[in-house]
Amino acid sequence: MNIDSFKEKMSSYGSKIGIVFNDEQLNMFYEYMNLLLEWNEKINLTAITEPEEVILKHFIDSLTINKYIYENKSIADVGTGAGFPGIPLKIYRKDLKVILVDSLNKRINFLNEVISKLKLDNIETVHSRIEDFGKDKKYREKFDYVTARAVANLSVLSEYLIPIAKVNGNCICMKGSNVQDELISGKNAISILGGNIKFVDKFVLPNSDIERNVIVIDKVKNTPSKYPRKAGVPAKEPLK
Repeated sequence: MNIDSFKEKMSSYGSKIGIVFNDEQLNMFYEYMNLLLEWNEKINLTAITEPEEVILKHFIDSLTINKYIYENKSIADVGTGAGFPGIPLKIYRKDLKVILVDSLNKRINFLNEVISKLKLDNIETVHSRIEDFGKDKKYREKFDYVTARAVANLSVLSEYLIPIAKVNGNCICMKGSNVQDELISGKNAISILGGNIKFVDKFVLPNSDIERNVIVIDKVKNTPSKYPRKAGVPAKEPLK
């Protein structure tokens, strides 16, 4: 896709979710897409390789949560993979301080390359299992927002996210179309960990039939020190 077509498509989709890009941002997104597709030939970063699908299902999808995030706040993007939603948010929002957390070093290498090439400030990567990250005093209960996109079911995800959110901070869980069962099964785990479901926002991505649900959790009290449990345990034995 040439850069003019890319800018036109990004701008069109952006306008449908209330976002207006400047030229610098569009150039950065274009470079990000090209880096993603180039690296994807060497390491598995995404199954989505058509430029128009990258625009909609990665970039625009990531930016749908922009409206929940106040200015000059800190965000931890957990299980960020190829940088979603953290890098699109950072490109669009210079005011945010972003930490990208992933357990695979080859993904961290890719993310560092993107950060370097795009000359992004106030963003860093951390190579860690999220359970270990959540135990680290440097990060535990330190973030205004914690985000994750398609990482785990809500009971497990809560144990990953809530321990690193500040009290009065938010966890933003980006989900697909069916969340009702997760909301029921995850409610007690969220409460145990110090959270409370604030709202669920259901919508469809622009010009598509792709349903999304965003679950926003308020961190209402400190997380008990025994959580998160050791690496691998939350996924094997989700809190009930």
